[in-house]
Amino acid sequence: MGVEIKEVTSKKELKKFVKFNIELYKNNPYHVPGLIDEEITTLDKEKNPAFEVCEAIYFLAYKDGKIAGRIAGIINHRSNETWNQKHARFGFVDFIDDKEVVDALFAAVENWAKEKGMEALHGPMGFTDLDHEGMLIEGFDQLGTMATIYNYPYYPQQMERMGYVKDQDWHEFKIYIPDGVPDKHMRIGEIVKKKYGLKIMKFKDAKSIMPYAQKVFQTLNESYAPLYGFARLTQKQIDYYINMYIPMLQYDLVTLIVREEDDAVVGFGISLPSLSKAMQKAKGRILPFGWIHLLKALKSKPKVIDLYLMGVLPEYQSKGVNALLFNDLIPVYRSIGAVYAESNPELESNNAVQAQWDYFKREHHKTRRAFIKHL
Repeated sequence: MGVEIKEVTSKKELKKFVKFNIELYKNNPYHVPGLIDEEITTLDKEKNPAFEVCEAIYFLAYKDGKIAGRIAGIINHRSNETWNQKHARFGFVDFIDDKEVVDALFAAVENWAKEKGMEALHGPMGFTDLDHEGMLIEGFDQLGTMATIYNYPYYPQQMERMGYVKDQDWHEFKIYIPDGVPDKHMRIGEIVKKKYGLKIMKFKDAKSIMPYAQKVFQTLNESYAPLYGFARLTQKQIDYYINMYIPMLQYDLVTLIVREEDDAVVGFGISLPSLSKAMQKAKGRILPFGWIHLLKALKSKPKVIDLYLMGVLPEYQSKGVNALLFNDLIPVYRSIGAVYAESNPELESNNAVQAQWDYFKREHHKTRRAFIKHL
C-alpha cells in the first residue's frame, strides 16, 4: 500500500494527531512528551487566540493502515506583515524514517502554502515564539526540556534530502550554578540599580504577581521584537498565556526588575524546576496520576533549573540589567541545591544573550535549526 494523506477535520482526528508524537517516542529516554490536552487546545481553532492572526491546516500520513506521520501548516499573518515576507510555517511535525511518508507530508503543506500565495516554507515553528520551534540537529543523547522539541537524528537528514536548507540555528547551554554571585556581577548590579533607579521585585503567590503580569508581556513584546520570526502578541494572546502560566510558577524562581519612578517592568527572569522526568512519567496525561508527578517536581529541590523566559527592554540591554537578575537568582538556585540551568534555545545570532554566560562555566550541548525551502 502507498502513503495516504488525510486532512485533520475532527476532534477525534486531532487527538490522534497529538498522540502520534507520544507513540513514536515511546520509551525514548531523551524525549519529553507534552500534555495531550494542552497541545489539543493549542491546535484548536476555537480556543487558541493565535487564530486572530494565524490560519492553519493539519495532515496525518497513513501507511499500511497505520499513522506514520503528522504535520501542521501555519501562516502567521502578523509575522509576515512584521517581516515583510510571504512565508508559511511547518510545525508539530513527526514521521517514521520513510522518504515516501516524508515527501507526502511536506508536499501536502507545500501545496497548501502555494495555494495561499506563500513564497517559502520554514520551520519547525509554531503559532507564536512561545510554541516549540527548531529541529534538533545536535544533542540527540541529551534529555529534552518541556519547552523544546526532541526528534530522531533522521529528521534533519530527511529535510536536507528534500532540499531544505538552514535558515536559523539556536544554541542551548548547560550553565553551571556558581558557588556565589561573581564579584563583577555584584558590582555591576549595584551600579545599575542606582544609576537607573531600579528595584528587584519578588512574589509569594499568584495574587501578588498578577498586577505585573500584563507588564511582563509588554516587556516581552518589546524585547523579543527583533528576534527571528517574532510577532507581537495580541491582548487576547497575552491573557491566554497569563491564565496558562501564572498558576504553574514557582514564585521564588521569578524575578522582576522594576523602574521605581513608574513601576514599569524593565526586565524579567522566569525559571522553573526541570519538569522533564515528571513529564516522561505523566506520559502526556494530567489524569489520573500525571498531576502527582508534576506537583512533586514543582515542590522538589531540583538538580536542574529550566530558564524559560528572560527579557530586558531594548533601551536597557547591554547596560547590566541582566546582572541584577542573576544577583537575585543565583543564591535562590544554590539554596535549593540546583547544579546547573538549561538555557533553552537562544538564537546563535543573538550575541547579547549569549554574552551573559561569559562569567559562568557553560557547556553547549544542543543545537536546533529552522529549515527553509523557497516554493
